Amino acid sequence: MSEKQPLTAAERISSLLDPASFVETGAYITARSTDFNLSADSTPGDGVLTGYGLIDGRLVYVYSQDAAVLGGAVGEMHAKKIAGLYNLAMKTGAPVIGLLDSAGLRLQEATDSLSAFGRIFQKMTMASGVIPQITAVFGTCGGGAAILSALSDFTFLEEKNASLFVNSPNALDGNYAEKLDTSKADFLNQNTPLADRTAAGDEAVLSDIRTLISMLPANNGEEAVDVCEDEINRTIPDIETRKDDARALAADIADDNQYYEIKKEFGVDVTTGFFRMNGATVGFLGNQENTLSVEGLAKAESLVKFCDAFSIPVVTLTNVKGFAATVEEEKGIAAAAGRFAGVMAETSSPKVNVIVGDAFGSAYTIWNSKSVGADIVYAWKGARVGMMDPEMAVKIMYQDEIAAAGDTLAVIAEKKKEYEALQASAESAARRGYVDDLIEPDATRKRVIAALEMLSTKREERPWKKHMSI
Repeated sequence: MSEKQPLTAAERISSLLDPASFVETGAYITARSTDFNLSADSTPGDGVLTGYGLIDGRLVYVYSQDAAVLGGAVGEMHAKKIAGLYNLAMKTGAPVIGLLDSAGLRLQEATDSLSAFGRIFQKMTMASGVIPQITAVFGTCGGGAAILSALSDFTFLEEKNASLFVNSPNALDGNYAEKLDTSKADFLNQNTPLADRTAAGDEAVLSDIRTLISMLPANNGEEAVDVCEDEINRTIPDIETRKDDARALAADIADDNQYYEIKKEFGVDVTTGFFRMNGATVGFLGNQENTLSVEGLAKAESLVKFCDAFSIPVVTLTNVKGFAATVEEEKGIAAAAGRFAGVMAETSSPKVNVIVGDAFGSAYTIWNSKSVGADIVYAWKGARVGMMDPEMAVKIMYQDEIAAAGDTLAVIAEKKKEYEALQASAESAARRGYVDDLIEPDATRKRVIAALEMLSTKREERPWKKHMSI
């Protein structure tokens, strides 16, 4: 079978799990509605296969919607099977993977179908932060079914056939699918935080899910640790030449140079994902551009919240000068920055930051600085830490002196050098305790690993509360 050929619901489960490991639950359940002559139709499994199996020997629960049965639409018994699966997953502490291919709400069951969706939403909410939840969209995922993806931790899309929407493209004012298909993977990738990864063909999507599962803990009481075969003290020649490419730096310092990026096309000023260091999974945030945007902060916030829920350490590489400055960004940047600052400050997972370039202003302050709770902050020798770009600061502070000088460039250069030494260097930040150590760039991997090893027994209490209110 061609790798890009759509699979059946059963074939998707078989491809996802270890060979011969799937055990089906609720196999004999069918729809029980008698309205609209529904009872006259055969509804095997009520349009969803449910059960459990293994991925690399680890227990997972999986449901796979069957578009061949009433379009995979969600009805009362369909939802009952999925809810039962969640009950088992919560009892045993194992991830749930949903393979979505659904027409949405089953119209023949009306309010029963609405209640069915609500039952699944409630189960997913209770499971959030307790067990990892992954959904993958292979066909239609419309209306209420789209909320299943929004409530999960990670969503995968098959590039060609996946269609994820609340309102179809043709239902949007002034739009139609041929003009702009807002349900397809390319649009969702670039314009929404819903899509974490896409791949061409069902098999590729399922393989991608297996990779992610291998990096995650089974539940919030376990650790995500594997055997490390890479050299812990491996140095990285010329790493400083890549300081403006956090994605490349992540691969440089990761075990076996493997960086698993999520939401790559959304919020492109920031890169987020996972990699291992000495076998332990860490969440990663890096500045791909020197400013922070609303979208970039949103996806960074999402990753940090997930990592904190599952006690996964957070590693950041910092090279940021400020916030994106456009009219559109100004509509939401303060709110996005506030939410991110709150999440970063509240996170009790180990947090290590490495300043690889610039670290200026409030953008740096919220980006895992000591002030918001970083446990260890390193800086490359030559990094700059301060209020703003030194030249801009000098032009503001010494504007009268510069205006009166004959050689303005010479005055600016002299004052800039003085300001950098006193207020805008990694050394000056280290003298004030805001940076723990100045390190050689090629030693970044081993220094971060050493910090994470030291922090592996970290325990930090927070004031009692149900949750943040922002």
